[in-house]
Amino acid sequence: MIRDFITPGGTSAAQRRVLLGAGTGQFVEFYDFAIYGFSAVSIAEAFFPGQDPVAGLLSVFAAYGVAFVARPLGGLFFGALADRTGRRKVLYATLMCMGVATALIGLLPTHAAAGIMGPVLLVVCRLAQGFSAGGESVSAPSFVLEHAPYERRGTWIGITVAATAAASVIALVVIMALSGAVSDTAYATWGWRVPFLLALPLSLIGLYIRRRTEESPVFQELRRENAIEAGPVRSSLRGNRTRLGQIFAVMALSGLGFYILVGYFVTYLQTVVGLSPMRSLAANAVALLSFAVLLPIGGRLSDTFGRKPMLIAGSAAVAVVGLPAFMLVTSGSFGSAVVGQLLLAAALCVYGGGSYTFFVELLPAATRVTGAAISYNAALAVFGGTAPFVGTWLVDVTGEAVAPGYYLVVVALAALAVAATTPETLPRRASHPASPVSSGAARSSR
Repeated sequence: MIRDFITPGGTSAAQRRVLLGAGTGQFVEFYDFAIYGFSAVSIAEAFFPGQDPVAGLLSVFAAYGVAFVARPLGGLFFGALADRTGRRKVLYATLMCMGVATALIGLLPTHAAAGIMGPVLLVVCRLAQGFSAGGESVSAPSFVLEHAPYERRGTWIGITVAATAAASVIALVVIMALSGAVSDTAYATWGWRVPFLLALPLSLIGLYIRRRTEESPVFQELRRENAIEAGPVRSSLRGNRTRLGQIFAVMALSGLGFYILVGYFVTYLQTVVGLSPMRSLAANAVALLSFAVLLPIGGRLSDTFGRKPMLIAGSAAVAVVGLPAFMLVTSGSFGSAVVGQLLLAAALCVYGGGSYTFFVELLPAATRVTGAAISYNAALAVFGGTAPFVGTWLVDVTGEAVAPGYYLVVVALAALAVAATTPETLPRRASHPASPVSSGAARSSR
């Protein structure tokens, strides 16, 4: 049953290695990214001591957001490189860049040891993480799309992106295990560093798996037909502005929702709701695990019904459950915190079943990675990276614990309005498009 869900009619060993390599790389990449958000309280104490607790968290989340400022730059650099030289090489570079930058955070001197240089070096490492993630988050789905069985492209991309949530669950488990195994003093002194240091060996494992994959057949055909774009950035901006705007609007909600789940809720549960660190981590782990399970199902539904229906249904669902989810989370009990996050995760998986395939499927193959990188990373910078900061600020300014829920609903309604105007990118035919470099409407179906 699972094999039929993933591979209708059979797939080659090379295709299966692509799915494993992309998923593993995404897992490693976003394990690195997740542990920063989950360690926000410890990082605030280490690098921004002596401040009001809210000010300290805002400083940490500002550094969190800095990485998203670097994402568009990394997306442009690695996206153009992927469109000119191939997807596979870029996936090596992004993985190692992220692993090294994350491990270095685990070695940084604190404010007490190095003064202002500690926070400065932290920001530099976050910039490197963001630069890497800007290329990874677009190159991996594009690589999978171009290898996937035609009838399961949404499913395969759903599995690939779900690995990011699975990585967050593992990051939570590692942090919970460490914080439970050592004293609070020991964890604040050195324990928080261990999850960051694990990033380097994990990256080496991911690199080994990715080296066993083959270059995208779509890119190979572009090369054979001499259709490689010499200036993919210029071509993307000149010929796809409407599509880039649609991708930005669609991915704004995916970015905001995902980073509320993975980058904000653990801290929110501790500082606003008053749950203990362990209970906050456990509640969030349940939600993220459900996201990892449900997203491939959302992708499979999009393979059946289309990307656009999933975008419309998902954005409407987020708009409906956004505020009740926050109300449940803030009720003060562990059970309601879990249920509230599960509601939001389920709605986001309906939306993500369409959005994560739509944003790479909409664009022509020759500029796919560059164009997607421009819009996707801009949306993540504006809405994803700022989610923890804006959420913390809204609660502080309004005095309303559920204030971030109103923000989420507004963005969901805007995404719904845009989703209603987007084209359907799932072609209604059973055969694979004949050529990945052909022009016209067929280009948006690859």
